[in-house]
Amino acid sequence: MITGILMSLNDHGWGNDPNRGGGGRNNQGPPDLDELWRDFNKRLSGMLGKKRGGPQNSGGGDDGDGGNGLPTLTPGQFGGGIGVLLGLVAIVWFASGFYIVDASQRGVVLTLGKYSETTEPGLRWRLPWPLQTHEIVNLTGVRTIEIGYRGTEKNKVLQEALMLTDDENIVSMQFAVQYLLKDPKEYVFNNRHPDDAVMQTAETAIREVVGKNPMDFVLYEGRDVIAANTQKLMQDNLDRYKTGIQIRAVTMQSTQPPEQVQAAFDDAVKAGQDRERHKNEGEAYANDVIPRARGTASRLLQEAEGYRARLIATAEGEAARFSKLYTEYAKAPEVTRQRLYLETMQQVFANTSKVIVDTKGSGNLLYLPLDKLMQSTATPPAMVNPETSGERSSTPASAQENRDVRLRGNLSSRERGER
Repeated sequence: MITGILMSLNDHGWGNDPNRGGGGRNNQGPPDLDELWRDFNKRLSGMLGKKRGGPQNSGGGDDGDGGNGLPTLTPGQFGGGIGVLLGLVAIVWFASGFYIVDASQRGVVLTLGKYSETTEPGLRWRLPWPLQTHEIVNLTGVRTIEIGYRGTEKNKVLQEALMLTDDENIVSMQFAVQYLLKDPKEYVFNNRHPDDAVMQTAETAIREVVGKNPMDFVLYEGRDVIAANTQKLMQDNLDRYKTGIQIRAVTMQSTQPPEQVQAAFDDAVKAGQDRERHKNEGEAYANDVIPRARGTASRLLQEAEGYRARLIATAEGEAARFSKLYTEYAKAPEVTRQRLYLETMQQVFANTSKVIVDTKGSGNLLYLPLDKLMQSTATPPAMVNPETSGERSSTPASAQENRDVRLRGNLSSRERGER
């Protein structure tokens, strides 16, 4: 048996001994698998530093070598190696529970798929898989959803962009939504597809806001108002569904009518601008004319009021004077009549430039300075400065001479006419 073992160990012919007779195999045959397995067990046993245990049986009994004289490796011989291997596996399994959470992140720990806790930034440990798992959620990263376009404004998505306004017009709107995460638990457990939830909420909110406003308001002055209302409505819907998402901003990229009616819409816009321009010009003209007309009307009204007051005062004065004259006339009719006649003639002659001369009387009156008499009675003599009287004497003298010549000519013509 010992000789057989030594021969087996020194057998380099894969278990085929050429010196064996009878049932020996030739050198060209395949190796014996049983011998290979026994040789492998022996070598593995030698590597583990283990000795064969138990005495060998003599004769033809079973000595644990499979009947070929070689030792076999039993499970007890693997005890030390398996323990070391299991220890290494246990250490690696235990170390797999460590994970790192950054300052901008939060960790969500799941125990058998159920939420357990939310961990803060730092080095954390949980029970290894499959007992516990974790998910890292970034809270500060800004996520962007594009509605109505992808990448650039030219790459339109008409199914998302076209909307109906309150006055039954169609507009094309493109906008972007930026959002953050505010609750990791709600974000992980209440959202299967967060981006799709935000996109559908944005479409719902913008269509509701646009549907309540006319087309001109949506296209021009109402863009900021629409963005603010859309953001508020989106946040209300997301909070109601507990998505853990915070809307940061809604940015309007493009708001315009559909391309098919762009030319007609431009014409309508130009017509509206012309209407506004003419309206402004008419208002400016009205603002210029109406105040002046009102001023003129007010002036005429005040003049009429003054004229009425003057006439009333004059009439009342005349009536009072007539009453007094009547009283005096009743006392002395002849004297009062004569005085009234003289006052009347004085007023008449004071306002006329003609001179009445009695030609039947003495002719000496023709040579009297009647013009000077008329001037002295009509206007009081002016104050003359003695320093400048010499300088101004030439001009009044020449005018006086011309006046005397005209008066004499008029008197001579009257005398000829009477003759």
